[in-house]
Amino acid sequence: MSEDKRFREETVKLEHTKTSIREQIAGIGPRYTGNDYTEQTLDAIRQERKLRLTTSEKEPYFGRLDFREEGKSEPLPLYIGKSGVGEENGHRLLVVDWRAPVSSLFYAFSGGNPEVAYDSPEGAVSGTVHLKRNLLVREGELQRVVDSYAEGGEQGGSAGDEFLLHKLGESKDNKLRDIVSTIQQEQDAIIRTEKNKAVFIQGVAGSGKTTVALHRLAYLLYRYQDRVRADRMMILAPSQMFLNYISGVLPELGVGDIGQQTFEDWALEQIGEDLRLRDPAEELARWFEGDASAGSRADAPAKRKGSLAFLAEIDEAIEELARTMVPEEPFTPDDRRMLTAEQVRAWFAEENPLDPIMKKRERVLNRIKRWMEIELGKAKWSDAEVRKKANARWKAYAGKLPLHTASSFYKAGGWHTDDGRGEARGAKQAGAASKAKSKGKAAAVFAREDLAALVHIHLKLLGPAAPAYDHIVIDEAQDYSPAQLQVLRQHQRITSMTVLGDLQQGIHDYAGITDWEELRRLFPGEETSYYELDRSYRSTLEIIEFANRILKGMGGGVKPARPVFRSGQPVEVERTAQAPDTAAIAAIVEGWRQEPELQSIAVLGRTAAACARIYSELTARGIRSSLLEAKHQNYEGGITVAPVYLSKGLEFDAVLIPDADAADYKPEDAKLLYVGCTRALHRLKLLYAHSPTPLIAQPDPESEEAAR
Repeated sequence: MSEDKRFREETVKLEHTKTSIREQIAGIGPRYTGNDYTEQTLDAIRQERKLRLTTSEKEPYFGRLDFREEGKSEPLPLYIGKSGVGEENGHRLLVVDWRAPVSSLFYAFSGGNPEVAYDSPEGAVSGTVHLKRNLLVREGELQRVVDSYAEGGEQGGSAGDEFLLHKLGESKDNKLRDIVSTIQQEQDAIIRTEKNKAVFIQGVAGSGKTTVALHRLAYLLYRYQDRVRADRMMILAPSQMFLNYISGVLPELGVGDIGQQTFEDWALEQIGEDLRLRDPAEELARWFEGDASAGSRADAPAKRKGSLAFLAEIDEAIEELARTMVPEEPFTPDDRRMLTAEQVRAWFAEENPLDPIMKKRERVLNRIKRWMEIELGKAKWSDAEVRKKANARWKAYAGKLPLHTASSFYKAGGWHTDDGRGEARGAKQAGAASKAKSKGKAAAVFAREDLAALVHIHLKLLGPAAPAYDHIVIDEAQDYSPAQLQVLRQHQRITSMTVLGDLQQGIHDYAGITDWEELRRLFPGEETSYYELDRSYRSTLEIIEFANRILKGMGGGVKPARPVFRSGQPVEVERTAQAPDTAAIAAIVEGWRQEPELQSIAVLGRTAAACARIYSELTARGIRSSLLEAKHQNYEGGITVAPVYLSKGLEFDAVLIPDADAADYKPEDAKLLYVGCTRALHRLKLLYAHSPTPLIAQPDPESEEAAR
C-alpha cells in the first residue's frame, strides 16, 4: 500500500473515531448540582469519563496492530492509545488501553516470525500479526503514518526506528513526558512485571528508567485495580525540583493521585516530631565544593548510619529498653496495698511482642490503674482525698517507666551528633526552634543520615503513622542506603517496589551504594527481579561516546551506555581567557537561544558560588535565566544555571559546562562530570581556562591501536 493511501485510510479512521468520541461527550449531559450523595458520586464518575474522552479526542491513539487470533478467519485492527475508548453502544472497542494484555504485542513485536502470543486473564492467546503501524496524532490532526511491519513487506523494523528517532529529536521543555507511543520491548517487560516483587532497574543516563517506573505505576493500577489504590502508592524522588519535573507524566496517563515526596519529607512525616534538619545547601557544599576529600567520604558518618548493622545496634537498645521497662520496686497505691514488680512484668510480657513498646507501656499503665481502682473499692475511690493520693502515686510510678519519642531515644543512645547548624523544616519546626532559642538552648539539629534510624525507632516505639503502602517507587536509588530501603520495606505488608537508578551516576558515594546487591540482599531472592537498561535514548551518539570516555576504566559491574543511532554535532571543548569566563558563557548561551530547536539550555557550574556569578552576568546582559539552588529549586525551562550536582535526573536540549578544568574535576569527580554531560540531548560544550580535566582527554589513536 502506498504512503498516500495509508495516510488517507488512517485519516478516515481518525475522523470516525473523533466523531464517536464527540458524540459520547455530548451524551454525558450537564453537571449535577443537587445535594443527593448518590447522584454526586455518579456525576463525579461521568465527569471523569468526560475528561478522559476530551483528552482522547486530541490524541486518541498512537499505534495500530492488526492481529488475527487463532481460530478466527480475519485479522482485527487494534488501535492502541493512552486510555481505552468504547463505541457508544458498548459492542466493541474503538481504542485499546496501552496497559491491556493484548497491547503488549504492539511493544514486544519487532518483526520476524509473525506468530505470537500474549497472556490474558483467561490464559495464553495465540495468533498472527499482520500489521504494526505507528501513528502520530497531534491536536486531533494526523501527522505521520509509519509501518514498522506489514505482512509481505520489508522486515527489520527500520521504519519503527525512524519513528522513534523522530520522537527523540523533539525539543524538551520543563516537564518530563510520557513515552507510551515509543515504549521499547525491554522497557515494556519491566512495566508489566508482576506486582509482588522488588524490581531493580539499573539504567544508564537517558535510558528512560524514571519514565518506565512511572508507567509501571499506571500499569499496576490498571492490572490490579481490585488490589491497589493510588492513594497507597508513593514515589520518592531526590528533590522537589525533580518532583516538579516529573509531575506531568502521571496526569497524562490518567493516574494523578499518587503521592510524591522526597525521602526527607516522608521521613519527617512518619516521625511526626518538630525536628530541625541540617541546611541542605551546607550539606551539598560540604561534599561537592571541596570541603570533603575522597578519603573522608568513605569514612563519612552516613555510611555507618546507613548500614543494617547500625539498625541492629538500635534494635539491641530497643530490646534492652523493653527488658528494663518495668522498675524493680512494686507499685503501692496506699500504705496497705501492693502490686509486685513481677506481676507488672508479667502483664508487660503478655502484650503482643510485635506491638510498639510505647503502646504496650500505655496499656500496662492503664491496667495498673484499673487494678488500683478495683483494689481500693468503690467506697474509697469515691473519697476525693484518697483518689488524689492514689493517682499521684500512680503518676509517680508511671514516671519510672521510660517514655520516649524517636528523637529522645536516639539522643539517649548517644547516636546523635549535633554541630549546631541546621534549619527548621516547616512552621511547627520553626516555632519550636524559636521557643528553644528564646529559652537559651539550641534546638537539636539532625542530618539526613539520621532519618532512617529515627523512622525505624518511631516504628518500634510508636507504630506506623499511615497505612501500609501498596507500591513504592524509589528513584535515584543508588544514593539510598540499606537502612533507608529497610525502613521503607517496614511500611509494606507485601513487597511491591520499583527501585531504579544508575551506579554510574552515584555521586553521593558518601551515603549510597556501589553495588545493587547491597540493596537486593534485603529481600528473599524470589521477591526480586533485576533489569539492566543500557540503551540511551536521550543524547546523540557523539554525546554518549564522549560521556562514556569519562567513566572508562572505572568498572562498577554495569554496562556503558549504548546510544540509539542519532547523530548530531560533535562535542566541543574550548579554552577561555579566565575561569569562569562569563563573557564567553553569555556569548554561547546567546547564540544557542537563537536556534529554534534548542528550547531548554543549561549552564552547569561546579559550585553554587560560580553559578551565582554566571547568573548575575547573564542577567546584566539582558539574558533571562533561572538560578537553581539547594534551598530554592524551581525548574522552569528556558535557560537554567545550576550547580552540576543539582542537575541529576533533568535533561536539556543543550548543556554548557563552563569550568571543566583539572582543578575543578579531579579523577574522583568522574561520576559528577558524567552526570553533567549526560544531561544534554542535542548539544554539549565544555570550557576550561588553564588545563582541561584529564577526564576529557582525547584518546590517543596510536595507543588505542597498540592496546588492541
